[in-house]
Amino acid sequence: MSDTIGWRDSDEIGYRLEEAHPEKNPLELRFTELHRLVTELEGFEDDPKASNEAILEAILLAWLGERD
Repeated sequence: MSDTIGWRDSDEIGYRLEEAHPEKNPLELRFTELHRLVTELEGFEDDPKASNEAILEAILLAWLGERD
């Protein structure tokens, strides 16, 4: 596994978000907040402008999957 991540690494991003922010409820976040949290993750090296709603939804679902 590489330490760097990008928008298409939704499962890894979901895992890292759960590790970094276990106190947050993903279902209460706006996409703008989710976007900020992803781009602030250590190892995130993608273009911040390259995300879209479908990518953010996939990340949100992956994060929720980490909670199960």
